[in-house]
Amino acid sequence: MRNISYELTDKTISAVAIGGEEQPVVLCLHGWLDNAASFFPLFEQLQQDFPELLERYQFIAIDWPGHGLSSHRSLDAHYHFIDWCYDLLQLFEQQQWQKVSIIGHSMGGMVANAFTSAFNDKVEKLMLIEAIGLLTESENPSKQLRKGLQSRIKNAPKKLNVHKNLEAAIQARVNVSDLPNSAAKLIVERGVTAVENGVCWRSDPRLRNTSAQRFSLKQAIQVVANIHCPVTLIVGDSGFDMIQTGIKVFAEHINDFNCFTLAGGHHPHMESSIKMAELVNKFLK
Repeated sequence: MRNISYELTDKTISAVAIGGEEQPVVLCLHGWLDNAASFFPLFEQLQQDFPELLERYQFIAIDWPGHGLSSHRSLDAHYHFIDWCYDLLQLFEQQQWQKVSIIGHSMGGMVANAFTSAFNDKVEKLMLIEAIGLLTESENPSKQLRKGLQSRIKNAPKKLNVHKNLEAAIQARVNVSDLPNSAAKLIVERGVTAVENGVCWRSDPRLRNTSAQRFSLKQAIQVVANIHCPVTLIVGDSGFDMIQTGIKVFAEHINDFNCFTLAGGHHPHMESSIKMAELVNKFLK
């Protein structure tokens, strides 16, 4: 695995890549408050079991802005959902990628849905991990706007939480997720930085702000229905309930759709990396 970075107009996007540098790209997009390290178990498994695949493709796992080693957005900006799509478009334009396959986990999968729907000409295949459709407005726009704007006040830049050491930070991540310790360790190692009294999170606190605006269900269905490429969904057998609900709502609107279940929670690509690598191999074939 090699560390790379992309200098966009107003930010740096950090990433980790494996495979042939001149080969077609498989872009790996992590979930909210994770980082590129969530794909390390898959990358290591591909290196071990499918080295020939790495001769034919270049896998690139980015850190979204505000996550991992990437830049935070400027102080006058926020983390709007559609801006993640614009980050991708900037990356595609700068690198002159013609058509790539995307593997997206959780938030990364939802961003991939929206991006693909708008730019079908840029995406060859789409693999979603514990992600289908989009998060939609469940109350009403006025309440969503109020909650979103109030959260900006609440989460205004302030002193970051400091953990006494790496192990304490790992335990803190385990406590608020269904991640096993080994998986949490990978994400935390890339997601913290050393400070005087221990370690603190690199991630931008503004990532915790509530979205001020979301798609309606009708809009989200239209977005999904406009995805032209094959879509493969991976779910954990003890993953989020909202994914099963999403399948009932969105799957029938996807023209070319397959679904597979792996052992694990919301990060089955980390917990069942052997089976995940097998599915990725079949997906790209």
